[in-house]
Amino acid sequence: FPPPVASAPSIMAQAPPPTQHSAAPQQYQTSPPLAMGHPLLFLPGQQPSSLGSPPPMATMGSMAAPPMGMSGPPRPGVHQPPLGPQGYPQQPGPYGAQMAGPQSGAFPGGFPGGPAQMAGPPQKKLDPDSIPSTTQVIEDDQAKRGGQVYVTNIRGQVPPLVTTDFTVQDQGNASPRFMRCTTYSFPSTADLAKQCKVPLAAIIKPFATVPKNETPLYIVNHGETGPIRCNRCKAYMCPYMQFIDGGRRYQCGFCSCVNEVPVQYFQHLDHMGRRMDLYERPELSLGSYEFIATLDYCKNNKPPNPPAYIFMIDVSYNNIKSGLVKLICEELKTLLDRLPKEEGAETSPIKVGFVTYNKILHFYNVKSALAQPQMMVVSDVAEMFVPLLDGFLVNFQESRAVVNNLLDQIPDMFADTNESETVFAPVIQAGVEALKAAECSGKLFIFHSSIPTAEAPGKLKNRDDRKLVGTEKEKTLFQPQRGVYEQLTKDCVAQGCCVDLFLFPNQFVDIATMGDVPSHTSGSIYKYSNFQVNGPQFVSDLRRDVEKSIGFDAIMRVRTGTGFRATDFFGAIYMNNTTDVEMAAVDCDKAVTVEFKHDDTLSEESGAVMQCALLYTTIGGQRRLRIHNLSLNCSSQLSELYKSCETDALINFFAKSAYRAMLTQPLKTVREILVNQMAHMLACYRKSCASPSAASQVSDTLHIHNCSDNSSVIIVFQQMSLPVLDNAHSRKIHSIISSISQQRATSMKLLIVKQKDQSEMLFRQHLVEDKGLHGGASYMDFLCYVHREIRQLLT
Repeated sequence: FPPPVASAPSIMAQAPPPTQHSAAPQQYQTSPPLAMGHPLLFLPGQQPSSLGSPPPMATMGSMAAPPMGMSGPPRPGVHQPPLGPQGYPQQPGPYGAQMAGPQSGAFPGGFPGGPAQMAGPPQKKLDPDSIPSTTQVIEDDQAKRGGQVYVTNIRGQVPPLVTTDFTVQDQGNASPRFMRCTTYSFPSTADLAKQCKVPLAAIIKPFATVPKNETPLYIVNHGETGPIRCNRCKAYMCPYMQFIDGGRRYQCGFCSCVNEVPVQYFQHLDHMGRRMDLYERPELSLGSYEFIATLDYCKNNKPPNPPAYIFMIDVSYNNIKSGLVKLICEELKTLLDRLPKEEGAETSPIKVGFVTYNKILHFYNVKSALAQPQMMVVSDVAEMFVPLLDGFLVNFQESRAVVNNLLDQIPDMFADTNESETVFAPVIQAGVEALKAAECSGKLFIFHSSIPTAEAPGKLKNRDDRKLVGTEKEKTLFQPQRGVYEQLTKDCVAQGCCVDLFLFPNQFVDIATMGDVPSHTSGSIYKYSNFQVNGPQFVSDLRRDVEKSIGFDAIMRVRTGTGFRATDFFGAIYMNNTTDVEMAAVDCDKAVTVEFKHDDTLSEESGAVMQCALLYTTIGGQRRLRIHNLSLNCSSQLSELYKSCETDALINFFAKSAYRAMLTQPLKTVREILVNQMAHMLACYRKSCASPSAASQVSDTLHIHNCSDNSSVIIVFQQMSLPVLDNAHSRKIHSIISSISQQRATSMKLLIVKQKDQSEMLFRQHLVEDKGLHGGASYMDFLCYVHREIRQLLT
């Protein structure tokens, strides 16, 4: 069973509380927001005990950790919010309690045990009782930090695990829901970074869902002058800027450039050198907020139009016969009432359009004035165009009767079809052309079932060559076929056209190629092999995909302080240069992993600061800048780096880098690289910081205790429906399933496995702590192998 700590490659997994809402920005207000429990205030040098401490890093044998607790006296940094007179906190501003003072080293590290010391000779044998348990680490973190308020006012503070339920109070650094780092104490030099082998990276999820008990993002409007930025590095105004010269100038916290304060933004400083309006301005006291962008940030200096959703349904023989087309049409009739809305709005501004296709395309006029929908056919798929402008993209509320009429008719119109050939690239091109004509961004929902073999641009051949599996050429199976699809990606990104692909294959489809456009337009790929109409998984995925909060036509830039810079980016993104991350759309599930490298020595006093700026269009057609800021510690001590490591972020980075490596190297080589890097990390840790460690127990598999006399096991794997019964046994099982489902971005398949049933053997193949049926190593064997690798590196 896969360890739950491992987040999926495409997103940074979050464990949301039971009730949530989208991170809809909140209008600027002068009165305080609702309290979120007691704010945590403490003086420099005090330990915020109610926050708990991070879980211990998984250790093996004699590889233990430096001591938990204080890592030295607090080091002030220019980006730390100052204290009031005599070091006591100021009165709360409009965002709850204000930030405490400089505490760069105040947060306890993640390693229990005695003082750090050089370890003795490596152990010759790995003690089975010392095997780390991911399940135990997750449960311990939930017990220590679950239900706590995580206040973001301390630089370099390690957040709870993503599996832990906690509440965030923004007091100057972005919530870990938005930004999470592989380590919260960067090494001071490039040599140290090379020595420790820990990748320096941040997982940025700019549209992460904000729970209802947390304050939504505030909106800052500076009018026609727009957001205030550093003249040199273009960083946006944030808590890391230091005001000087009586408030007439400020020093940039990123590049140290001294800038003039615009006349309209001037404010006097108090006797501590802080602006008098510090806690009245979100951009000066919070880690995350939004600016309303001026026309300078809009294409052609014109306000954007609201986006559109276009539903494109493959009506070839298989999809009609399976009942899929009818299911889609029935579901859309209710789903279109639940399109994303602006906060407080009654209806959605998103327009909708409909296309059906096999080897030709059918467009539909659903203008509200019509008594019946009208079909227009485009059979020349080589030169794709949209045959109508007025009436194709409509407001659902206004055209409800015509749209529902169309959705009722589509299954009957194609009920007798024998057409099995389909096109694919022209379908995407048609969607892009429709959005171009309407001068808006949007999303294409494509429901497709087979490899496109009809004569048209983007026609594909079956290249499923099983003989290549396990060879040097295996990587070619994962590489997309370029040409038409490469140009389509560029067209989509330029227009702000996101593509979501729902695949229903019964045989080989070239996902590497067909999924290339979705994976570069911040879209999603859903695959349902041997689809059954009565399965709930597809309907659940479609509902969530249509309803979730989203922004369009986005450009993201990550700026850093001096001494390091962003060098590589992983995610469903497109990059035309080395700095601008382009996303046709960005939703609450999408994350970008950013790797950093040193340019120079980092200052332990000022730390490392980073700012993510995301320019995007709201569903209401407003251009906005969403800003997330984060400050980290810097240290010349490797022990500081290791005790600040964050396992979930590390796994996210390794998963995404391995996924990219698969396109150019054999899988065997990718596995070897991963194990080698892990061994080097742990060997350096063992050499620099280890001391005898406490024993851990091997984790148990996910099973249900005391449910009935006959033991039964649940695993998320194969589709099956589970009846809801009015008894404690049923309620307990459904509670477990619901809890697991809430932690995932997509619906999961379910299989009920009884003891001694045939499917039990299938279940056992997925128990990673046991040996595999085909010679795969057990969890214990794998750790022993890594342990040997570490010993060899040390000797």
